[in-house]
Amino acid sequence: MTRLISESPILPASPAELRLLIEQRRSVRRFTDEAVPDAVLRDCLELATLAPNSCNLQPWSFQVIRDPELLRRLHPVCLNQNAARSAQVLVLVLARPDTWREACQQIIEQWPEAEVPPPIRDFYRRTAPFQYNQGPFGLLGCFKRWLVRVVGLRRAVMRTPNSRAQMRLWAVKSTALAAENFMLAVQSHGYASCPLEGFDDVRLRRVLTIPRQAVPVMLVAVGKASEKGVYNPRLRFPLERSVTWL
Repeated sequence: MTRLISESPILPASPAELRLLIEQRRSVRRFTDEAVPDAVLRDCLELATLAPNSCNLQPWSFQVIRDPELLRRLHPVCLNQNAARSAQVLVLVLARPDTWREACQQIIEQWPEAEVPPPIRDFYRRTAPFQYNQGPFGLLGCFKRWLVRVVGLRRAVMRTPNSRAQMRLWAVKSTALAAENFMLAVQSHGYASCPLEGFDDVRLRRVLTIPRQAVPVMLVAVGKASEKGVYNPRLRFPLERSVTWL
């Protein structure tokens, strides 16, 4: 069912409030035994799915792991990191380069107005399927790479994704935005999180049922921060190191 986001007269959070929330978010590696309510997790996941994403195809999925036995089996998969061992919940964040076709159809079927605008219908029935379809064995992607080289000699063109590897990158970029939304939402509820990229992908698939083409982007540990959950003071390089003003 389509979720409608109503226009609200309430003013958004101030820059100071947003800065405080972002500054308070730290990667917490030790959690207490306090449970995380399902209602909190659901709200955070809903906010995660409001993240901006490519062509609104929402190429992500999430697995919320609460079962104690599954959590225990994931400890060695996560290299026995303290964040995984002490978390009450682990959320597996998956990029889904394989769901674009289904998403195109769902957007048309679930459009939140009585009529789907013709440009929208045309995009999701013709343009997007051509753009994201790589064909059997990636052969269509090979053709498109040749095509954009020729057409790109005369005008700007969309040059990617035109391979299965580029599709994976395409999905991961949007999914990472959703993961950040999720962690900030967790922080806003008074809980803490830690993104875990250190895990054994092969063993992860032995413990959890993961679609073959899905890309595990990260596991997010969630819980109530313990007193010594943050190990070190924050270090960030000066802005001038990474920003160029043109």
